Amino acid sequence: MKIHKRLHEEGTKAILITLAFIVAITLVANWLWSTQTVWHYLLYAFLLTVLVLTVRFYRVPIWRKTTVVEDAVLSPADGVVAANEEVLENEYFHDRRRQISIFMSIYDVHINFFPFNGKVSYYKYHPGKFLLAFKPKSSTDNEHNTIILKDKKGREVMVRQIAGFVARRIVCDLQAGDEAVVGEELGMIRFGSRVDVFLPLDADIKVKIGDRTIGKETVLAVLR
Repeated sequence: MKIHKRLHEEGTKAILITLAFIVAITLVANWLWSTQTVWHYLLYAFLLTVLVLTVRFYRVPIWRKTTVVEDAVLSPADGVVAANEEVLENEYFHDRRRQISIFMSIYDVHINFFPFNGKVSYYKYHPGKFLLAFKPKSSTDNEHNTIILKDKKGREVMVRQIAGFVARRIVCDLQAGDEAVVGEELGMIRFGSRVDVFLPLDADIKVKIGDRTIGKETVLAVLR
């Protein structure tokens, strides 16, 4: 699905609710204390900040260009690399893989992007807990979506969307057989959350822990 809007459609309801909340609080404050004081202006500033942050959270980076590098796996999310390690992946591959975890704060763009071209060969939603997203156990214990992308050469990469302590909704409408076009929207996760990418062990990793990634621009790895 191509994105052309500056605000994601998922944000419509949240922004309207925030606006209604701000109007209600403002009316009540002015009814209780009709004389304007410095506290009124502090309240207005706080409410305006809440509105700006809510709108900003649902922003769509339409200005970005997808990085073109042969055999590259791009970052599916904005954030900071919180893990880069060899792990045993037991849901689909049942072997050892290179796991790169990207922690997304509430200030990051929360749209997720397809990291490379191929097809969705596997998709499964897992209900679960809402642990802090940077904790290792959140990868399997938290509510999450598991997506396997397979390219024409038969190479497979797993992308796992993980809900965090604040995030309570993962948005993803994929199903097995869907086309995966690098740089296009895969889904999104509301508020603080995490995305894990599982790669073959022989992949040439291009990032390290602490690096900041930009969705569909940063090269995570090059597949062999």
